[in-house]
Amino acid sequence: MVTLQLRQIDIPPGHRILFRDVSWQEFEAILDEMGENRASRVAYSGGILEIMAPLPEHETTKVFISDFVKMLLDEMGIEWISLGSTTFKKELMAAGIEPDDCFYIQNYAQMVGKKRLDLSVDPPPDLALEVDLTSKTQMVAYEALKVPEVWCFDNGVLKIYVLQNDQYELVQTSPTFPDLSLVQMIPQFIRRGQSEPMSAVRRSFRQWLREQTG
Repeated sequence: MVTLQLRQIDIPPGHRILFRDVSWQEFEAILDEMGENRASRVAYSGGILEIMAPLPEHETTKVFISDFVKMLLDEMGIEWISLGSTTFKKELMAAGIEPDDCFYIQNYAQMVGKKRLDLSVDPPPDLALEVDLTSKTQMVAYEALKVPEVWCFDNGVLKIYVLQNDQYELVQTSPTFPDLSLVQMIPQFIRRGQSEPMSAVRRSFRQWLREQTG
């Protein structure tokens, strides 16, 4: 059997690698070897480990959606904490995921000042964001970790999933922002980002938001 070190594997942007029959101990060892200062993302569920290298388009879209969520929370006076692409893992569920961004909203107070995350005692994020370009979000991992709400931006479409009876249901309105047509409007603003500076799109989104909320 041939054994390769992770440092020997080079994943070009926009590509991914799947490893099968990976044990939990191997998954944690791989995370340790990869370290925290890296551009790649990982997802683990059912013994399958996926390592992805995002494209610039992925990162731009991620920043847009993340900024939109922050503006929504700030304009509505909602307290929040973002843990970015922190690795969320739970051995009991044999699942691990690194969202493009994530937010503690209802449970923000429990996370203030946290230096380490332990999902055996800490809650999962209330809202996770995923941009699917070269791979598809492993919803089964999010189900195992019991993340209440997940936004997936896929092929120009925003999909909002809400956890109901331990399974995700696709909904048209975010329970976090129930009075806003985000499924329709966020893709429109992201398309504008293909021909306008990000700063201009951000200003336009904030103006639209203030018009909607009075």
